[in-house]
Amino acid sequence: MSLSIDPVVQDRGRRAAAIRRLRDVGGRLPTWAELAAPQQAVSGGLGDVDPDDADPRNLWRVHWFNGPDRKTITDTPGHMVLPPELTGVKAPIVVLLGCRFPMIGAHKVLAAYACLVPRLVTGQFDPAGNRAVWPSTGNYCRGGVAISRILGCRGMAVLPAGMSRERFDWLGRWVADPSDIVRTPGTESNVKEIYDKCAELETDKQNVIINQFSELPNYLIHYHCTGAAFDAVFRHLQRTNKNYRLAGFVAATGSAGTIAAGDRLKALYGTRIVAVEALECPTMLENGYGEHNIQGIGDKHIPLIHNVMNTDVVAAVSDAASDALNLLFGHDVGRKYLVERKKIDPEMVRMFDNVGLSGFANIVAAIKLARRFDYGANDVIMTVATDSAAMYHSERQAYGARHYAQGFDEVDAGELFGRYVGSIADDHLLELTSVERRRIFNLGYYTWVEQQGVSIDDFNRRRSQDFWRGLVDTIPAWDRLIEDFNDEVGGANA
Repeated sequence: MSLSIDPVVQDRGRRAAAIRRLRDVGGRLPTWAELAAPQQAVSGGLGDVDPDDADPRNLWRVHWFNGPDRKTITDTPGHMVLPPELTGVKAPIVVLLGCRFPMIGAHKVLAAYACLVPRLVTGQFDPAGNRAVWPSTGNYCRGGVAISRILGCRGMAVLPAGMSRERFDWLGRWVADPSDIVRTPGTESNVKEIYDKCAELETDKQNVIINQFSELPNYLIHYHCTGAAFDAVFRHLQRTNKNYRLAGFVAATGSAGTIAAGDRLKALYGTRIVAVEALECPTMLENGYGEHNIQGIGDKHIPLIHNVMNTDVVAAVSDAASDALNLLFGHDVGRKYLVERKKIDPEMVRMFDNVGLSGFANIVAAIKLARRFDYGANDVIMTVATDSAAMYHSERQAYGARHYAQGFDEVDAGELFGRYVGSIADDHLLELTSVERRRIFNLGYYTWVEQQGVSIDDFNRRRSQDFWRGLVDTIPAWDRLIEDFNDEVGGANA
């Protein structure tokens, strides 16, 4: 496995085949700059396109600036500002909404787009002859299948069998053949089993593994586009309070794509970067292992694209909290309790339709951060809800059946609120010294060098921030390659 992603054409024959396929499907590829600031790039032509259709024009919705209808464009990405009466802390906690992305209702479709397009424009993927294999714990592989389909490629999803029913229902509607859904053993923490299956699939030379945990474009697109989206929301908030400072950025590591936005925010504002993981599988916190149900943050390893040496804090959150909050905020009784007893604005409570399991974990971690550093009313903490509650109806039902078989009432709602919101403390939180950063960085050796064949030189050069800044410097060159590719596809297809 190589870390080389130079923006240089590798194979003109396969690039020409990709150009022909884009011509056939009538598509044009947005540049990363256009996805970072789509207001100027998208000037109509999408009104009659359903955001959930397999239509190439939906590529122009693969950005953070979609409105609540997922059709229109807004000046500011969709977000929630959680009030102190809910969080119990003075610091405003701001949650960006990934569910407004097209086709999959999660922002991982942005990463999937970014990981396939460099292969197309450099001639490293032939849509007619290759099959894109998308390993993940759910949302990224859905994004990969969607992007593959609308670009006229064959996509295969590889994910643990124990993920939510809704993920598999969606995949069943989108794949070309049922065999393109590959279930691996286990649940969220069983990432190595995914890698093992991909190694088996890779023996077929038609299969191209597009691994979000090691694909550097995943880092780059989130640095560039997701970082710009968080910056836009923060600047929007500053217009009402010029004293705001962006104190913290909180993100579950997962593939370590989204947390790359923190690198951009730290460069702009000196923001503290917080990596979130499951307490039941405390890989960064304790070199630990285990099983959990915070779906979307696969672990028991350190992703290759995680800029560990720039991370400031690790926070562990129990899946008991995310499961419970999924019930509390998604059940009519729980919502009634929040509105009538806790005096939370009903519209704010309804907004939690936009928050899935990993979003709840991020919110809990943000509250922990606020408590640890005693953040005040001007100290903004930003985080993300990758997907919505719609992905977890089955998980909510299963949790209710296990714990409230006789029914869920207001007393139960009050107990859940008190235990999983009102009593959040700054426990299971580690401020990273240089020694702790090196320990976490070194954990990655066993996955990437010993198991996946990354050279020790490639592995080690990720210690330096010069490596990551050098990656960011290539973004304009990637956009020029996309523009050249589009020119050859033909402007009439725009």
